Amino acid sequence: MQRNPPEPSPGRAESVMPVFLRMPTVMRMTGLGRSTIYRLIADRKFPSPVRLGPRAVAWRRADLDQWSEARPVASH
Repeated sequence: MQRNPPEPSPGRAESVMPVFLRMPTVMRMTGLGRSTIYRLIADRKFPSPVRLGPRAVAWRRADLDQWSEARPVASH
């Protein structure tokens, strides 16, 4: 008898995704460069990073998703 793996539940897929994203991932996700990200942070137009350690910062995925959803949609 062959067993099928359990169907993933909606909450389960989110638990696999990382909660914090480091700069290279943020750059790929947003399409923005490092200096642009830090300029937008200074202008309070981009989520601030969270300090993970003495020399490490990351962004909360939820903050980036919220920022992304609030961006205007380009019309053609």
